[in-house]
Parts: sequence; C-alpha cells; structure tokens
Amino acid sequence: MHEDGNDGGHGDGPGGPRTGLDQPEFLALERELTVLLRRARANQGEMAREVHPDLESAAYGLLVRLEESGQQRATELAAYIGVGKATMSRQLRALETLGLVTRAPDPADGRAWLVELTAEGRSRVGRVRNARRARYAGRLADWDRGEVSELARLLYELNRGMER
Repeated sequence: MHEDGNDGGHGDGPGGPRTGLDQPEFLALERELTVLLRRARANQGEMAREVHPDLESAAYGLLVRLEESGQQRATELAAYIGVGKATMSRQLRALETLGLVTRAPDPADGRAWLVELTAEGRSRVGRVRNARRARYAGRLADWDRGEVSELARLLYELNRGMER
C-alpha cells in the first residue's frame, strides 16, 4: 500500500473494488485532458485563420492530414476525421473555393474523388505548422528533449488507444 493509504488503484479500497471513476490518477487525467483539449480547440481556430481568414476551424485538421498523407479519397478523409460524406463534401467545396485543395475523379474508381493540397494550400499549411512547432519549442525550451520525446510517445499511445 502507498504511504497515502491508497494502494495505487490496484486493489480493493474500503468500499470494495475501485473503478477508474474514483481513482485520483484518472481524475487528474480527465482534468488535464479537458484543459488541453479546450486549448487545442482554441488554437485550432487561430491556426485555421492563419491559413486563411475564411477557413473553418474544423477544416484545419483536414489540411494537416492532406499535408502529411498526400492525395487521398474523400471517403478516407471523412473516415479519418470522423465526419459523414455530406459534411466532408461541404468542407471540400469550401476548401476548393479558397484555393487550398483540388479534387479530381479517382482513375481507379470514377465514383470516388481524390483530394490533394494545392501548391498554395501546401505553402500556407506548412508555414502555420512551422510557426506552431516553433511556439511548442519556445514553451518547452526548459524541458529535456527526452521528456518532449516521451510526451509525444505517450500522446501517440493515448491516441492509438482512443481509436479502439
């Protein structure tokens, strides 16, 4: 048992078996993720406006995905982002209008569309992502590089676990 009288959440407490709902580490995790996600949503809106003043906040992640993965089918993008076909079509039309993406019929399946960043879209997204990484580097300048790497690894594992 730990010094605080807590067995670390690995056994039964005074009221019987403990669930993740009442364990302090999960309460702290929930609290910190809430703060992180709130800030991330606000930052995503700022980054979207930096790419283009008329860009919707939700479309920023779509542009980042295209930058990282290259040309993709609209249905793959919709599945990755977690939206339906109608929402994806609306977002793609808006991105086309802004000159950030192009769509072309998929030669392997004429019913599907392939989406990719335009040169302008690639340039704008790259500039914003570089600025964001510079902000992270500045804010975490007093961290050891190993700690930054470990944080990235843990966030990756968290994201993988959330996909299940």
